[in-house]
Amino acid sequence: MLVEQFRVESPNVQYGEDAISSTYAYQHTDVERSEADGSWVVRPRVENYEFRTDTRVPKLGVMLVGWGGNNGTTVTGGILANKHGITWMTKDGLKKPNYFGSLTHAATVRVGNYRGEEIHVPFSSLLPMVHPNDFVLGGWDISGMNLADAMERAQVLDFELQKQLVPLMRDMVPLPGIYDPSFIAANQAERADNVIKGSKAQQMETVRQQIRQFKQDQGVDKVIVLWTANTERYSEVIEGLNDTSDNLMKSIEKDEAEVSPSTLYATACVLEGVPFINGSPQNTFVPGLIDLAVQHNVLIGGDDFKSGQTKMKSVLVDFLVGAGIKPTSIVSYNHLGNNDGMNLSAPQTFRSKEISKSNVVDDMVQSNSILYGPGEHPDHVVVIKYVPYVADSKRAMDEYTSEIFLGGRNTIVMHNTCEDSLLAAPIIMDLVILAELVTRIQLKKDGQEQLRGFHPVAVLLSYLTKAPLVPSGTPVVNALAKQRAMLENVFRACVGLPPENNMMLEFKC
Repeated sequence: MLVEQFRVESPNVQYGEDAISSTYAYQHTDVERSEADGSWVVRPRVENYEFRTDTRVPKLGVMLVGWGGNNGTTVTGGILANKHGITWMTKDGLKKPNYFGSLTHAATVRVGNYRGEEIHVPFSSLLPMVHPNDFVLGGWDISGMNLADAMERAQVLDFELQKQLVPLMRDMVPLPGIYDPSFIAANQAERADNVIKGSKAQQMETVRQQIRQFKQDQGVDKVIVLWTANTERYSEVIEGLNDTSDNLMKSIEKDEAEVSPSTLYATACVLEGVPFINGSPQNTFVPGLIDLAVQHNVLIGGDDFKSGQTKMKSVLVDFLVGAGIKPTSIVSYNHLGNNDGMNLSAPQTFRSKEISKSNVVDDMVQSNSILYGPGEHPDHVVVIKYVPYVADSKRAMDEYTSEIFLGGRNTIVMHNTCEDSLLAAPIIMDLVILAELVTRIQLKKDGQEQLRGFHPVAVLLSYLTKAPLVPSGTPVVNALAKQRAMLENVFRACVGLPPENNMMLEFKC
């Protein structure tokens, strides 16, 4: 049963005019090795936390880097279709807009049991969240094409829907963007007719001014910036260049070539106090940028949207290893024909994507030393090819070969047709919504005097990204179910609900 509204009645929760406060007993375990006999000792521990969530939902400005691309136009068109209730005919009948594929606006959460029936609520009702219909959209693109024409170029949305969206999108024109041909494929040069001139320091300052102007012109309370532009090649991380915040800032002033456009956008956002999310696989967040974000206490998150093939991999490998089956070979092949595919046809940009896709199984393999010896790892190959004819309808083929009982083999082959931008667009919205919400949550544990926000490196966004960015010393979790449970259970704690444990002891005695 789906319930649209609910309220938690508990002495541990207080509802104020502009905030929800809760106390939460967090149970976890410490593990130590005994010096006496070398055995491992596990000690359960309980720590009390206090949460305070600001319930005032702001008017939110969303600025997309790559606004005129496939993802940017799909996000914009999808929001406008939902906001205005646009319907359109296809050969399969009348279609209505929705937010399918969005965790926040198309998924539910279990809150309890009523007379033997499970009760679920919309994920968005756990805490007050910005609705995508209320986004104030803007952004940058190295192509100056208006969004109506860019939508037609993208070939993602049904033609009848596009016709109705044209009047709403033809006056939307991206701001000039930062273009550095050394970081993306040469085949992108013909698009670059709308670029910010000057040195890297001047480009960064222009971005800062554009953010301030957008905030003022649109009258928004907050701005969040998200990169959904072309995948860049990896930046070299060099001592003295980008390894500390001071060195990064000096390198920008010196116009050092190895500072990427995405890092310039991220630096501009941090200096403006604006959260920045990286939706592509390059190493935007060099150590100096992470250092800068921590110093300024500004949220950053990434990398790379987890939409199709990688999401399936993070589920299937977790299932196999958890079942005691040993994946020994994972081969992933993709072909796609959109501009992202054309850009990825360059070896240096493909390498960024290959890294983000390949690392997704590491933590699951390391979790089972019964199956895998020290240093042992499945053969893992990722191939991406550019095939213009298939456009945005990406084909993903995977082969998982595993070792089973008594030397036997099991092979699973999967074919997945992913409409790339239609999968990515709801993830973009979720990243923005959740990033904004995270900035309104404060917490403290026993012994701390003041409430404080989460660490600026937003681990809670991991569910939506291929290569989750985490603070130094924090374990990287790629298993999809664990990532979702982390996010859901933190939000449950904010309203005084216990974590979902699936024990269901109330029905077992």
